[in-house]
Amino acid sequence: MKNEVKLYVGESLGKYGFPDGHPFGPDRQDAFWKEAVKQGLDKRASIADPRMAAQEELYRFHTPEHVAWVKEKSEEGYGAIDYGDTPACPGIFEAAATVAGSALHGLDTVMSGGALRTFQPIGGLHHARRGSAAGFCVFNDVGVVIDTLRGQFGVKRIAYVDIDVHHGDGLYYPYEEDPDLIYADIHQDGRTLYPGTGHAHETGKGAAKGTKLNVPLLPGMGDREFLKVWEAVEAHVRGLKPEFMLFQCGADSLAGDPLAMLQYTPAAHAHAARRLCALANEFCGGRIMGFGGGGYHRGNLAAAWCAVLDEFLKA
Repeated sequence: MKNEVKLYVGESLGKYGFPDGHPFGPDRQDAFWKEAVKQGLDKRASIADPRMAAQEELYRFHTPEHVAWVKEKSEEGYGAIDYGDTPACPGIFEAAATVAGSALHGLDTVMSGGALRTFQPIGGLHHARRGSAAGFCVFNDVGVVIDTLRGQFGVKRIAYVDIDVHHGDGLYYPYEEDPDLIYADIHQDGRTLYPGTGHAHETGKGAAKGTKLNVPLLPGMGDREFLKVWEAVEAHVRGLKPEFMLFQCGADSLAGDPLAMLQYTPAAHAHAARRLCALANEFCGGRIMGFGGGGYHRGNLAAAWCAVLDEFLKA
């Protein structure tokens, strides 16, 4: 297996976003890319072209009804795909399908031995449920990857680690009773932030009890608190011995994000990426996929995602 990182960037992938000053605008990839070039990361990574997922691939996680609804609203080009956070705009179906398709291309590359690690800054749309969009997330690319790992590659024990400021409800609840989906999520307390979930007592149900870890932090907490609770995340993942690692590194947990109130610096993201790469090397043959997630301060997302990519490249 090639010890390299595939970086997924491109015009079609960068189109995922919403117009008219929406926080999740289509300029986010460009903000990351300018900083990546400035740091020389583009020369160290292997750049991969995005691809669009076929509808049948989206059905691995999503209901056909949801896929059809998104396509219809994309063609109409107005209104909302969910209850109001996620606008319907022309081409959003194709852009969202490209987020999912690029993740699948990355998965194929890793599973075929073409790379050990992938990073997709426009990805990690962790609020979309199987049958609905939510919170700026149209299709859940990580969910599509998880169900493809199970159905196509026979990989069962998958670790999903999420440090986005918002709880990854679109991945927690579909797998809440799945003992082979190892879940760890550090986020701002749901009593103070969307989507209002991810409480510490939510640890999985039935046979999956204890395989899920939710760590809510109070507004104003920063790197010190993050590093303290990170030890529990690492112990949780190590104790359950995953075969494959997925990392959602939303940058909206950094100080100054307009939609949230945690106070991380990019050092938190670098630490998480470094330690997860070590765990991937220990348990997963090095295999880890990274997804940019949220982040609405352009300078913050550029700094945090570049910190993650740098650690992926050094691992």
